[in-house]
Amino acid sequence: MENRLLTKLKSGGIGRLINIIQTLFVSLLRIWSIPIVLLLSVASGFTTFYGMSYFITPWIALIITVAIQSIIVICSFELAGIHCKANRLRYFSVLASLIIAFTASMAFSYFKFYEISEHDTIRIERINEVGNQVDDYLKRLISVKSNLLAQQKSELEKLGKEVSQAYFGTHPDIPPQFRDQVGEGPTWRYVNSIYQDKKAQLTQLEEQFKAVDQAIATLEIGLNKLDSDTAHSEQAYQDVSQGLHKVQIEFNQLTAKYRTDLPSAPVLMTYSQFTETVKPSVNNLPKFTLFPLIIAGMVDFFTVLLSYRLEFSAPGPLTAQEEELVFECLKQFNEFRINENDAVEIIIEKTDLERARHYVDWPRMFAVGLLLSRGFLRKVDERRVEFAPNLYPLIAEKMGDKLQKIKRAQALAEHNARNG
Repeated sequence: MENRLLTKLKSGGIGRLINIIQTLFVSLLRIWSIPIVLLLSVASGFTTFYGMSYFITPWIALIITVAIQSIIVICSFELAGIHCKANRLRYFSVLASLIIAFTASMAFSYFKFYEISEHDTIRIERINEVGNQVDDYLKRLISVKSNLLAQQKSELEKLGKEVSQAYFGTHPDIPPQFRDQVGEGPTWRYVNSIYQDKKAQLTQLEEQFKAVDQAIATLEIGLNKLDSDTAHSEQAYQDVSQGLHKVQIEFNQLTAKYRTDLPSAPVLMTYSQFTETVKPSVNNLPKFTLFPLIIAGMVDFFTVLLSYRLEFSAPGPLTAQEEELVFECLKQFNEFRINENDAVEIIIEKTDLERARHYVDWPRMFAVGLLLSRGFLRKVDERRVEFAPNLYPLIAEKMGDKLQKIKRAQALAEHNARNG
């Protein structure tokens, strides 16, 4: 094998070496396409299974996912070898199967890519939901607090006026014989004691509300920490939940003796609900965004494209027997020319003379098909093909071998003629 390669290199020169390198490089690219197709199928299959498992039993979703990815690869591979005009029913059935599998894979993969791309958005929305619930509750607490303090201050002002009336003898509870007497009488002392108790009670209530305000401030700090602390979000969420519970208990204990229509605290979602991924269902699909759909379609598109290319153009090196066959068959064509691409072009249709003689051209057409499939020829249209760059060194080598044989034959003939 090594000696044969060295012989070819010597006979073909640099052109032969370039052809071998180019062929090897193209072949390696085709070989490398196989693991890429498999990896893309696995990646697409994972996201398809992930999305499908939301709607059906996981083991059934796994079986369907394997079927979908297999159909995508097989139909893409098979579609490259089918010509629409040759078998329309088979072509469109394979195409329809590919479209259905492609659509199903992309649709279910959307949910996984949606979860990945919208992860931060979902987290922010849930933080905002918790924050809005807490803020709404705190606003109602502040409203109750303001009304309660305003009511207590109003009652205190009313008692203050009664104390003033009692001092000047105009209070309605003062007996008629003691009316209009200025001074600190029994009525004044009684009303003043009530006023002082009320004033002390209001002062105590305001001090107690300061403790509630401190708990509210701690709760708001916890909300801010929940938004910024992603590494310890569980502890931050528990702090918010406990802080809300503490505010509710302290406020209710403080205001229950004054009012019964106290606002109810919101029931926050659990931490598992706060951190759970998106869970779509038939009746509850996530909002549509274009980016996850593009990513899902891109993965499946690359799978289809590479699978299609593996069958559509799979060039490979020719064996010694194939090289000899191709060279002999190409010599049977009669119409050659240099086209606008500066490449040798062959008319592959029969000439009028060949048709008249009923010439059988299947051997040379076989050679053309072989070279097209291996990438040594390029199809220009239905009746013309042109040489690819890697075909010239092969033809040059064969022509060189033929010339050497002719020269040796001539030399032998001359030698025999001289000796004869």
